Amino acid sequence: MSERSEPTTEERHDALRSLLGAWALGACPSHDAAELERHLRTCPECAEEAARLREAAGWLSLDEPLDQPNSLRQQVLDWCLARRPAELPVPAWGMPYTAETAKLDALLRDLGPEEWQEVADLPWHGGTGRLRPAEVLCHLAAVDGYLALALGLPDPVPAGPGAAPAPAARRVPPQEPAARPPALRLPPLLPPRVPPQGGPYAGIAERTARLVADQAGLPPQSARERWRRQTHDLVRTAALAPQGNTPVDYGFAVLPLRDAFVDRAFECYVHGEDVARAVAYPYDPPAPQHLRQMVDLAVRMVPRALAELRAARATRPEPAGAPALPPVADQGQGRGRRLRLVIDGPAAGEWLIPLDGPESGPPSGEPVASMVLDGLELCHLAAAHRDPDRLPVGEHGDRAAIREVLHALPLLSRP
Repeated sequence: MSERSEPTTEERHDALRSLLGAWALGACPSHDAAELERHLRTCPECAEEAARLREAAGWLSLDEPLDQPNSLRQQVLDWCLARRPAELPVPAWGMPYTAETAKLDALLRDLGPEEWQEVADLPWHGGTGRLRPAEVLCHLAAVDGYLALALGLPDPVPAGPGAAPAPAARRVPPQEPAARPPALRLPPLLPPRVPPQGGPYAGIAERTARLVADQAGLPPQSARERWRRQTHDLVRTAALAPQGNTPVDYGFAVLPLRDAFVDRAFECYVHGEDVARAVAYPYDPPAPQHLRQMVDLAVRMVPRALAELRAARATRPEPAGAPALPPVADQGQGRGRRLRLVIDGPAAGEWLIPLDGPESGPPSGEPVASMVLDGLELCHLAAAHRDPDRLPVGEHGDRAAIREVLHALPLLSRP
């Protein structure tokens, strides 16, 4: 008689069954996959489940929208993760970026040849850029490149004339100590598409221009593929730095990686909405938990924006006929004044915003004013997509302090 293998124990059966989700997605190690496939030949129950999951996973091909109908993609992933947790889970601060890039990618996949030629307006506090969707992707990839460099990944932007060779990429990102608290081809770019940039954002404009020039003459889908690969690489590598303390240098500011990822999610949402508006495509706002992270980052950056607003007022007199700037809030009423911001809507929460610089000492006492604002409207204001004088705001207390904060928020926008 031929030698027969011993029957599979119940424990081994359960272990093999737990691999079905990963096997259906093609993510099962080869030795486990081989053993599982042998098991499927003798276990009708597992074979039926495997066939169902493999059919469902067919919806998840790389060229399909990442937001599958009826949440199919999420159902499959939830099933898999319930049985075997991800080896490198995406940190909570990386989830908004993952969601917003997937949403933008779904929009891009639906674009037809004519829609790739549409021009989107990208307002910011210094003007309005006008870019086609492929050029918007070049811009997003160019700024995402700051994160890539911080994580030891290749810079997507080609080196400029006379630039030094890029340093060798690190495979493990540096960690700071834990902080305490039909192919359509684009015609040449028609200048001027983006207003000339100087000052602190010159680096962003110059990197965007280099990447747009590198994309010139190529099918717009190639810009999508390049951007898509980069977003996947960023998310995978960020999982190796779960504390998120790696510094990311934008040239005009340095943010910890966790904040930089939320910043990039915010810009991806804003510019995704800009493109959607240009092509008349429905575009959902961020999920409430992600929107709240974006609001929190914007609120923490308000003191810097207030300092910029006051510096601009002091150094640049208003031209004749220009709209009046908000009055300067009275800083003589006490040291370390604060404003209470109450966010309404899905991202509901409350924050205390310091109104005076660090030289005023720690904030103390009751807030001098309170302001109630919808979270999504605050994000649109921070992107310079809303007029601070026309925004519906509930207010109480020092009106000048409230107006100053409203006019400072758009300064957080950039090209």
